[in-house]
Amino acid sequence: ATQIVQTILALVLGMLVYTGRVHVWHVVLLAAGLGVCIAFEMPAINALVPELVKKDEIATAIALDRSVFHGSRLIGPSVAGIIVARWGAATAFFANAFTFLALIIAMLSIPARKRGTAEEEEQRRSGMMEGVRFIRNEPTILALIGLIAATTIFIYPVVSVMLPLYVKNILQLGPDRLGFLMAVSGIGSLSGSIGLLSIARGKRLLFIKCAVGTVAAMVLVMSLAGSFAVTATAMGLLSVGMATNFGLANTIVQERAPSHLRGRISAVFGLSFFGLMPIAGLIVTGFADLVGMRHALTAAAICYAITAFLFLRKAKHTNPLEEQPPAEPEPAASAPVG
Repeated sequence: ATQIVQTILALVLGMLVYTGRVHVWHVVLLAAGLGVCIAFEMPAINALVPELVKKDEIATAIALDRSVFHGSRLIGPSVAGIIVARWGAATAFFANAFTFLALIIAMLSIPARKRGTAEEEEQRRSGMMEGVRFIRNEPTILALIGLIAATTIFIYPVVSVMLPLYVKNILQLGPDRLGFLMAVSGIGSLSGSIGLLSIARGKRLLFIKCAVGTVAAMVLVMSLAGSFAVTATAMGLLSVGMATNFGLANTIVQERAPSHLRGRISAVFGLSFFGLMPIAGLIVTGFADLVGMRHALTAAAICYAITAFLFLRKAKHTNPLEEQPPAEPEPAASAPVG
């Protein structure tokens, strides 16, 4: 359903641009609609991907899913730029709408889930609060959701909202260098996602800690950097660390979540990232206006490192992340369509 709605939104925006009737409020309204779609779509995808594979293949499935996501993020803007330059913005929106058709066909090809036992169906109908209670009583999942929330609040604005201002005001460079940094960020994220395939279960906690340290250190480097080369290197390593953290945290959460609660737990996990994005941007940019961007980056790195390691310390002492996930019977049938 979300794919169909996003197709319609892209077509509407394309028609408005093509006819020259587009206004700012149109863009704001359509962007809000897209945000609502993503709020429903991402938790559903997080829950669906692990259901399509065996439990011991969840890590591989998530790594491939993240690789496709970041690969598209890297290639998409370049293709869109070419289309806009040659045929105009309206054509780019129409092309975007057309790409959703492949996704709709792919989703329709997924077989519907067959009914499980009466107990399983009753568990699936339980409310959202059961998932919240499970998270509260499962320290590892709670810690990882906290880690992702900390990453979103302190780090995500650095690679999104603040990056254009950083390039303009700190490095005193133009849009071409900004585009290069965004490409470096995409390559770093893609590399981090592909690297998930080679991380053994027993090494996940170590890699998460290393990724947290790398992310915090690279934000500190950016707060001190005065050259484009140093910033580009820091941005690449920062993106690798963020992709590694998100991918490993998602894998562990999905493996530990019971099948009948996976959708609800995924919704909370997704909320810790996508739900906090707008708030995080306002907080960090507002703080940067008060104390200056370099000081804001330094504070963000320190706060992130302290918060993240407190969460990881709690998880380690209560339920080690590298521990084999609880045994669970295989699902009775294939995954739901949506």
